[in-house]
Amino acid sequence: MLIRDLAWLLTVAEHEHVTEASYALGVSQPTLSRALARMEDELGVRLFERAADGVHPTPYGDLVVGAAADVVARYAQLVDELASALDPETGVVRLAFLDSIASSLVPQLLRDFHERYPRVRVLLSQEPGHEMLRDLMSGAADLAIMSARPEGAFGWHPVQEDTLVLVVPPRHRYAGRKRVRLTDLADEELVTTPLGFGYRTLLDGLLRAADVAPTISFESQDLATIEGLVAAGLGVAIVPEMFAGASGTVGIPIASSAARRTIGLTWRLDRDLPPPAARFRDFVVDTWK
Repeated sequence: MLIRDLAWLLTVAEHEHVTEASYALGVSQPTLSRALARMEDELGVRLFERAADGVHPTPYGDLVVGAAADVVARYAQLVDELASALDPETGVVRLAFLDSIASSLVPQLLRDFHERYPRVRVLLSQEPGHEMLRDLMSGAADLAIMSARPEGAFGWHPVQEDTLVLVVPPRHRYAGRKRVRLTDLADEELVTTPLGFGYRTLLDGLLRAADVAPTISFESQDLATIEGLVAAGLGVAIVPEMFAGASGTVGIPIASSAARRTIGLTWRLDRDLPPPAARFRDFVVDTWK
């Protein structure tokens, strides 16, 4: 059954005359009569009683007319909502991003975009990298800001590079050092993110390249929480430099050029972005170089 047929049904119910309804709709009377017959066959009930003065809904017809009015109205609302969502000037961008950039990069980027396009709404979801990939694949997110370019058919534009440092409690034996090597962590208890998180993958690769396998003492999804656990004396951690010292830890540079993470904007390449999301992507690519 087509939405068009339901709309035609409502016109027939309004005019209570097939010929007048066909004239109002701009279709032939036989075409309209066939559409009504199809609906009656599909629903298994007679919708209209024919009379000398036209047609009148049966009790079942009244029920169907009421439901058809709801369906047609909801469909019209859906069309309007989609038109609004897809309008590059007033639509919606669905953006996922990492917890660790929630108070730094993301607010600055959104401020700049809002100044340029104040009528575009951005729906935000704050989640780890593996969940962002899932949302990109399902369509729940149009764009994502994450660390490390994902494998596969994804676009990528770097927007920030973070230096990684070792954070230790103030009285730790390394607290007075100007630099540490990754091999210095061999006997340390490390606080880090859980397995499966993008940051953990980055950190494991960094330590594996240095042939270091420290003991994992605690795991947390949040880098700010990790820094707080270190301040409480529960281990040491490698975090982006911006987190060092927030809870009283001491940040120490790491003697490795690989101790960095790149934050970038990513999107799927195997389908077109909605116009508002494409506008957001183009804005970031053009202005965040």
